[in-house]
Amino acid sequence: MPIVAQSSTETDWVSRFADDVIAESERRAPGKPVVVASGLSPSGPIHLGNLREVMTPHLVADEIRRRGHEVRHVISWDDYDRYRKVPAGVQGVDDSWGEHIGKPLTSVPAPAGSPHPNWAEHFKAAMVESLVELGVEFDPVSQTEQYTSGAYREQILHAMKHRARIDGILDQYRTKAKAQAKKQQKPVDEAELEAAEGSGAASEDDGSGGSAGYFPYKPYCGNCEKDLTTVTEYIDSTTELTYSCAACGFSETVRLSEFNRGKLVWKVDWPMRWAYEGVIFEPSGVDHSSPGSSFVVGGQIVREVFDGVQPIGPMYAFVGISGMAKMSSSRGGVPTPADALKIMEAPLLRWLYARRKPNQSFKIAFDQEIQRLYDEWDKLESKVAEGAALPADAAAYSRAARTAAGELPRTPRPLPYRTLASVADITAGHDEQTLRILSELDPANPLSSLDEARPRLDRAENWITTQVPADARTVVRSEPDAELLGSLDDEARESLRLLLEGLDTHWSLDGLTTLVYGVPKVMAGLEPDAKPTPELKAAQRSFFALLYRLLVSRETGPRLPTLLLAVGADRVRKLLAA
Repeated sequence: MPIVAQSSTETDWVSRFADDVIAESERRAPGKPVVVASGLSPSGPIHLGNLREVMTPHLVADEIRRRGHEVRHVISWDDYDRYRKVPAGVQGVDDSWGEHIGKPLTSVPAPAGSPHPNWAEHFKAAMVESLVELGVEFDPVSQTEQYTSGAYREQILHAMKHRARIDGILDQYRTKAKAQAKKQQKPVDEAELEAAEGSGAASEDDGSGGSAGYFPYKPYCGNCEKDLTTVTEYIDSTTELTYSCAACGFSETVRLSEFNRGKLVWKVDWPMRWAYEGVIFEPSGVDHSSPGSSFVVGGQIVREVFDGVQPIGPMYAFVGISGMAKMSSSRGGVPTPADALKIMEAPLLRWLYARRKPNQSFKIAFDQEIQRLYDEWDKLESKVAEGAALPADAAAYSRAARTAAGELPRTPRPLPYRTLASVADITAGHDEQTLRILSELDPANPLSSLDEARPRLDRAENWITTQVPADARTVVRSEPDAELLGSLDDEARESLRLLLEGLDTHWSLDGLTTLVYGVPKVMAGLEPDAKPTPELKAAQRSFFALLYRLLVSRETGPRLPTLLLAVGADRVRKLLAA
């Protein structure tokens, strides 16, 4: 399918933002590439909630590229942020890592066994690999490299020169935040910081100083590398800065015009970067809508201190996981994009972010709901192919399946995910048996190789092995249940006889579906294509439960037509022969 630029008349949210961003870019920086931005902190596993920080500007940037404009999507790696706490659930990391709290993330060792040189690079690597698989084109910017190379030197000196103005702006919002907290009768505590984690907002205070006054800059200690430092003196004319470290007692005087071992505090750093990069569009989390938040304060600082303009962009809602509370990197155990890509194809994951407006929260399913999600995706794909999809739905599909650079890899023959999962459950990944079953789904057009069903087949197998508990897996009986078979009445025996009699002539997925639903109809004296009634549905449920008990010793299991194909006609006859 060719890539078609979306028109501004479409109703999807991406097109509307693209219209606004193009117009704003032409107003602010005519003739220059459009700049959109994201910020990620590699302080721990970068989870699926953080991914919205990237996917929102990516989708807008990709739409702008489709229209023929040059776009730069900056992803700022906040790898020069302080190491705040030891995340839970990170393999090879224990409380001993607490000795590194206060150091830059790039100065903290990587978890044991990692091939990467430091903590930040370890967690960045997994995210970069996922972004490549998702088709996200971006320009990475390491804040460690920016600060230690002196790239921001002029901006730092400028902020220090205007520190009184910055302090005055921040003080307005400090008062507002306290008033709001008092009004809501709640303290300002660590929970507020947790809400901002992943966007960088939680990684710094606002730079409130000691007896020497306010300074928007934090040196990292020249002895212990930690940021538990206080600026005790600064001389504007010489840029001489003196600081002391509360962690190790070290103190020194440096010339800030030559010093590259420190950074602006977060609420000053973020607006500085907006001006430095010329950012037109950057979304932010809903936590930034509160009084005193980094985004709200930054809008005033970028305008009044750095002579810049705040980016346009929506507040985005949280992304959750079914059955899990709001994600937090520090709490551990949260699914990452890499985890999601093990059980779902990249277009499906892209679609989850493309189909919802940024201000709409949604959950990503790692449970049985993923099967329904794939059914919905396949149905949408059929509607798009037939030209029957609504414009907004077709646009979301297009953004998920391809980028301006081309189509994302896809499964040549996308069989239903729930069928693949059922087969993987029964065969335990045995390729020869899997190919036999999948080939029998449609005898008129049999599958010739498992590669035709990949990568979807691999994702379904991964879902079965990693997300389905062992006690919920399907185990086919090796021998008939003689006791149950011997206890059946004549009606049950006759229903089994009708099923076995029809196996050969119905041996396909569609045929077996007709057969298992049709046997109770025939038993009730109806035609096989009779419309279901409440009584008939009850009879079907009873028949299905009997088949499951005889085949897998449970009341439920994979869809019966798939299960019968997987078990094989000969074995079905052995297990059901009364």
